[in-house]
Amino acid sequence: MYLRKQGPGVVTAADIAPPAGVEVHNPNLHLATLNGKGKLEIELTVERGRGYVTAVQNKQLGAEIGRIPVDSIYSPVLRVTYKVEATRVEQRTDFDRLVVDVESKESISPRDAMASAGRTLVELFGLARELNLDAEGIDLGPSPSDAALAADLALPIEDLELTVRSYNCLKREGVHTVGELVGRSEADLLDIRNFGSKSIDEVKAKLISMGLALKDSPAGFDRSLVVTYDDDADFDYNPTEIPPVIIEDQQY
Repeated sequence: MYLRKQGPGVVTAADIAPPAGVEVHNPNLHLATLNGKGKLEIELTVERGRGYVTAVQNKQLGAEIGRIPVDSIYSPVLRVTYKVEATRVEQRTDFDRLVVDVESKESISPRDAMASAGRTLVELFGLARELNLDAEGIDLGPSPSDAALAADLALPIEDLELTVRSYNCLKREGVHTVGELVGRSEADLLDIRNFGSKSIDEVKAKLISMGLALKDSPAGFDRSLVVTYDDDADFDYNPTEIPPVIIEDQQY
């Protein structure tokens, strides 16, 4: 490629005359500034490459006089940042989410750059896999957390030790296990006859103690705010503990 410019004026990448099939993606890049007597003629050699190559590596033995090797930056990715956030998948709250922010040049989109990096990473891990082909097919079994979750979901609702009203309502609705219970939303349970807000709070408290929640329970539900009621409990009425109520400036 050639660059020819007569001053005065500013020289940018748009002044480069590329051959057919070559496009300059950053034509506004400032290269030089010429005065009235200035003249600039450059023959550019463009090659494909990967990563970063120093001028010393670009220097060729036997190159003609006047050839000036420069550092080459082939990577189209300008900046990459990432962060790991906690996330929730259905009833599980122990998952992580990876957020990657990629800024690239116009020669490639961030999505394509990410896909290319993923393919390269898979190929590199494939080399490690080939170190021991006998390892294929080894059954490591479920993780301890998955096994514990499966066991909790298989528990009958009798193990939750709910009040008689809540238990009977759930059994009448066909809810027999903890797994079937967490598959219901709060609205689903409220549709059950005689299953009110007190029963909802009771169920939530029991599930929270197991690390579970209803289908639509918000993250951060505080079980300490739940008030449970015992149908057989005795309550002592003490009128002295009732705060005074003021109505029309008269105290009762």
